[in-house]
Amino acid sequence: MNLAAVLFLFVASTGVYIVLGRQIRTIASQSPPAPSAPPDAPNSDAPPSTEPVSRLPTSPPELPADIAMPEDIAMPAEDVQLVRGIFGIDTFFATETIPYQDGVIFRGNLRGDPNTSYEQLSSSLQARLGDRYRLFLVEGEDSKPVVVVLPSTNDPQPTTLPQALLAALLGLATIASSLETAGILKGFDFFDQPQRYLEVLPMGIGILLILAVYELGRRWMARQQQVRLSPPFFLPAIQIGSFGALTRFQSLLPHRSALFDIAFAGPAAGGLVALGMLVAGLVMSTPTSLFQIPAEFFQGSILVGTLARVILGSALQQSVVSIHPLVVIGWLGLVITAINLMPAGQLDGGRIVQSIYGRKTAGRTTVATLIVLGIVTLANPLALYWAIVILALQRNLERPALNELVEPNDARAALGLLVLFLMAATLLPLTPGLAVVWALVDNFGDELYGGNSLNNLGV
Repeated sequence: MNLAAVLFLFVASTGVYIVLGRQIRTIASQSPPAPSAPPDAPNSDAPPSTEPVSRLPTSPPELPADIAMPEDIAMPAEDVQLVRGIFGIDTFFATETIPYQDGVIFRGNLRGDPNTSYEQLSSSLQARLGDRYRLFLVEGEDSKPVVVVLPSTNDPQPTTLPQALLAALLGLATIASSLETAGILKGFDFFDQPQRYLEVLPMGIGILLILAVYELGRRWMARQQQVRLSPPFFLPAIQIGSFGALTRFQSLLPHRSALFDIAFAGPAAGGLVALGMLVAGLVMSTPTSLFQIPAEFFQGSILVGTLARVILGSALQQSVVSIHPLVVIGWLGLVITAINLMPAGQLDGGRIVQSIYGRKTAGRTTVATLIVLGIVTLANPLALYWAIVILALQRNLERPALNELVEPNDARAALGLLVLFLMAATLLPLTPGLAVVWALVDNFGDELYGGNSLNNLGV
């Protein structure tokens, strides 16, 4: 595999993605709106009526009044009638009422812009019924827009006291596991020798700092979107300190862009800090640095191996490489960030895929991720642990946003592709083919510049 070719294809495809997306949106915005049915004529998509044309409803509030209401709807009949009154030929023309949980689904035809129609419908619903119901504009099973109205009692529930206590205990366990990870890297068991805490404290704090920045970034963005989050449920792991934190939304998401922003902010903040530590550590690495590791270790990650090759240069030709402790901390932070960016369920990666490509695609990527983890388990037992976590706790997708129809813009789509690419580059090993390419580059540099590699010449 040629890394330069992969990077070129990624950048080129992302550019094409953005350009095509903008053209499609421009064409859509210039298309004439769907003609509205005149007040004295039945809608072409509505079921046939045997009544004379002159007797059809003429005002938008009463337009859906002839829709038959099933007897098994849980909502009070008077509330259903009030909800029907919010529809009109310029927003959403309802043609069918279907019971759904404690609310109803209205099938019909979306007549206007999804954003504008949703704002009008939601405002009308609140004016008629206050805060008792929530209106969702989503895509139905037939890929056509439907309106779902549910009682506000179905909103996400706040964190209970036992859940808060569990989150606190998991936080303390993560602190202990981070210190234990630092002890293992130092060559001793911290749990057996806690009196040596001063030796593990710097590395343990480094790991915890990345976790804290990750979580603070997510919560800052959630506050910007006026979305409440549960306390973080950290997952301790002795091998790398932690697998990150699981969080759930305690309020409804207004739109898919909010889902993307919250899911992206955490990995972006934590990943940048981890990447900065890694690069700084590589720059500060000297032959007398604290850690000595086999050069083959850098082949465990395309991203880390490539950065090490660029910065350390010919030092990687030695069997053992001396590195600064920040390299280890940054590498662990990148791994923690990458595993949370896997496109599965309610992980941040799964949320990003759901926000950009929709629920169907997110469901497929969740299944594919679990299959890949199952295969990787044959070589790395950690993959089995993470697969179990996803399957038991995070396999379900996030509930739909209030306005599910409007996709995130092209910039968000490009950023989503970028972080998913970096996730794969962090977790995938440096292949033998790419290692051969690096060797050829070094040999070519030695011959051309008389023993000075391209890296040493700053090329």
